[in-house]
Amino acid sequence: MPSGTRSGPRILIYSHDTFGLGHLRRCRAIAHALVERNKSMSVLILSGSPIIGSFDFRTRVDFVRIPGVIKLRNGEYTPLSLHMDIEQTIELRASIIQHTADIFDPDIFIVDKEPLGLRGEVGKTLEMLKARGTPLVLGLRDVMDEPALLAPEWKRKNVLPALEDLYDDIWVYGLPQICDPLADISLPASVREKMVFTGYLRRSLPAVPATPSINMPDGPYVMVTGGGGGDGEKLIEWVLRGYEWDKTLPHNALLVFGPFMNAERQSEYLERAAALPKVHAITFDAHIEGLIAHASGLVAMGGYNTFCEILSFDKRALIVPRRVPRMEQYIRAARANSLGLVNMLLDDEQLDPEAIATAIRQLPNQPLPSDVVVPGLLDGLDNVNRLVNLRLNRRKQRSHLRLVEESA
Repeated sequence: MPSGTRSGPRILIYSHDTFGLGHLRRCRAIAHALVERNKSMSVLILSGSPIIGSFDFRTRVDFVRIPGVIKLRNGEYTPLSLHMDIEQTIELRASIIQHTADIFDPDIFIVDKEPLGLRGEVGKTLEMLKARGTPLVLGLRDVMDEPALLAPEWKRKNVLPALEDLYDDIWVYGLPQICDPLADISLPASVREKMVFTGYLRRSLPAVPATPSINMPDGPYVMVTGGGGGDGEKLIEWVLRGYEWDKTLPHNALLVFGPFMNAERQSEYLERAAALPKVHAITFDAHIEGLIAHASGLVAMGGYNTFCEILSFDKRALIVPRRVPRMEQYIRAARANSLGLVNMLLDDEQLDPEAIATAIRQLPNQPLPSDVVVPGLLDGLDNVNRLVNLRLNRRKQRSHLRLVEESA
């Protein structure tokens, strides 16, 4: 175990990040909240995101970029950039993860979503830190997938022993009255007892404003976001069809494609947007919270982070959830729609322009999310801080008792 003077507690967060922005943005929000409220704490994020360097990080938050991988349509993984086979890439990633954890020697290790990491790459690190007495936490978003798919997936990955024997806590970044990510999955009582629902992770305006752009509309606008963009093409296509079909739509629209959208498709969409006076488009902004905060409403796919931002900035939202390859967005949107927090429009596979134009026209008439009272809805970051400090205090007490016993 590394020795030396420690200037404050250390938190290590792992995010596998094969594609998209969801995991990275969730982990970054947690890291920033922790250092903001714990002035001597340092947080290190392990991430496979190819664009992690595009984001700014607060003082005492840093990251280690592990080699990226992407998931193919057949479900297999392949290296993003390196000319190596996937087994060698996973071995390299696992080595970087373990050696980073060994030297950083965290006081708490938080693993995002994947209990054993991508293809088990975090397993040895969990065992190493468990032997040191480091508290191990699995952080889950509010929805993973429909139980019929998640249960066999976790069985195939042999997740249960880690949940039983390695992890100390399972933090769910949501509320059970909205979604339980492990509902209807057969788990021992000992595992269920480790689950704590924190509430959703409140977002705030970044210290750096959104990047100025000549493509920004004058006056109020409806923001349309495809998330990371890798699977957001259908939403952008549908909205463009709506504005092309109904030239009388009163609202300006700001399309945010996302950094992973196909470059040729982006060019096509930019050209079509340029022909529509009320439609403006940008590819990506790392400070998207500012764009959301100033929007009059959102049209979105409904990923976890976007949902948190809708709630945090109290924005009327139309959610058009994807249903392939996971039902995560649909499950979240359907439940939020039933509670009156958002409106949901299902993709009819035909992308009927009249349907989307009508929904956008009606968006300003929706109630605000704040019109629905859900106790503890946005208490996630407060509760994560409390849970972290609880674990740190317990560890400090155990260390003190051990020193007393050794000196006796």
